[in-house]
Amino acid sequence: MSETPVQSPPTATVTTPDPGRRRAVIAAVGSGLVFLILDLVTKSWAWNNIRESPRIPVIPKWFYFDFSFNTGSAFGFLRGHDFSRPLFIVITLATVLYMAVLVRKLPTQRIYGFIAIGSIIGGALGNLHDRLLRQMMFNGELKHGVVDFIQVYYMQGSPAWPNFNIADVALVVGVILLVPFLMFHAEPKTEAAAANSPTA
Repeated sequence: MSETPVQSPPTATVTTPDPGRRRAVIAAVGSGLVFLILDLVTKSWAWNNIRESPRIPVIPKWFYFDFSFNTGSAFGFLRGHDFSRPLFIVITLATVLYMAVLVRKLPTQRIYGFIAIGSIIGGALGNLHDRLLRQMMFNGELKHGVVDFIQVYYMQGSPAWPNFNIADVALVVGVILLVPFLMFHAEPKTEAAAANSPTA
């Protein structure tokens, strides 16, 4: 009489943390914190030191610190429109949420994409801080806005570029880095390698 083989109980699979994903998260969080802290510190300096003072030349005729209070978005877009504050608060929150999803999903072979994501998050949160907390009086009305203080002339004799801040710089740098990352490196390398490998 044959014996029925005894089946061993299934072993539980243990998932180990992906070190590449951990490195990507650290890169995103680190770059985001650097830009956020730098933005808040420089805005605080501008608020306390040049809000009611003449502009400060850094490189005469080219680069100045000049305080302005922007009730629109980056580089003065939609300045002065009442709907701009709630609109850009919603856009900022959606952007931060989307960037967080990208950190969880994008392949981790190239770290610069996650530095870009962190830069976008840091810049978005820096301007969100001002839209929620900064207020100035305009024609007897208290309005929320964002501190801008960097003024640059790209050509002599031309008007200055709209004032901006470190958060705007972080957003621009982040987008410039993220676009090529999404275009060329958004697909995991492992899938392409598996497709090209000979079958056993």
